[in-house]
Amino acid sequence: MPDRPTAAVRPGQEHHVAPLEETPLAAVDAVDEQAPPTSLWADAWRRLRRRPLFLVSSLIILLLLVVSLFPSLFTSVDPRFADLTRSLQGPAEGHPLGFTQQGTDVYSRLVHGARASVSVGVIATALVVVIGGVVGALAGFFGGWLDAVLSRFADIFFAVPLLLGGIILMQMLDTRNSFTVALTLAVFGWPQVARIMRGSVLQVRSNEYVTAATSLGLGKLKVLLRHVVPNALGPVIVVATISLGTFIAAEATLSFLNIGLPPSTVSWGGDISRAQTTLRTDPWVLLWPSIGLSVTVLSFLMLGDALRDALDPKGRTR
Repeated sequence: MPDRPTAAVRPGQEHHVAPLEETPLAAVDAVDEQAPPTSLWADAWRRLRRRPLFLVSSLIILLLLVVSLFPSLFTSVDPRFADLTRSLQGPAEGHPLGFTQQGTDVYSRLVHGARASVSVGVIATALVVVIGGVVGALAGFFGGWLDAVLSRFADIFFAVPLLLGGIILMQMLDTRNSFTVALTLAVFGWPQVARIMRGSVLQVRSNEYVTAATSLGLGKLKVLLRHVVPNALGPVIVVATISLGTFIAAEATLSFLNIGLPPSTVSWGGDISRAQTTLRTDPWVLLWPSIGLSVTVLSFLMLGDALRDALDPKGRTR
């Protein structure tokens, strides 16, 4: 068969194959953001794992939890052992951060002090989430006179500042330990979670799936537990994460004022309080527990910001 005629190509009109353009990373993220999520939590996890803020804060918090649970992995020195002959001495072999005015090891007290601060924060946050979550869920879902009574009851505690209420209540208690400090902070901290939970429940209960579940004859309590609460927990988790850092700072403040944890308990707030007498001559004694406290609080605040961006698509900056 004869060959088909080919069109003549004039000089300068050669056909060039356009190179494949690389897809920008921002476009990939935009496509991923627009992908239909399998669930709220799966969609949030897909956003979180790409955010350096979440990864860094999570690693720091994970390290703090390991230090709090297993301090013997990081030091074998007794944080309460005092050797006055080494008072305010600098770093030495086996004692990288030096000694306090009482001759105790600064590094050992820094490691063991994490347990008191983290335990108070975790216990207080758990109590706040349980109390505030229950009150807010009941008030937002049932409404009416129950909402009015619970809201006014929460306003009574909400009117008292957290730290001021903690100072007053701790002075009235004879027993001072991690649980009593956490309970004191929870007494004045739950109204904020209750308000957040109430507002979230009010928004969720008007969704179609809640109306459909009610129409099918499912009891109100079952609708609340199965459909409303799981979908209203996002803002509560964000507030609880940020509040955990706030409770750790509040515990350190109470211990600094000598009305929090007793002096026999190793805590960052107590060490900061005792180190203020040597601030001008040996500021490094106060520096290390202050850094530990600041890094811990900042980590929970950063984690809360990352969770807020992931669980609140409307407030997320694109």
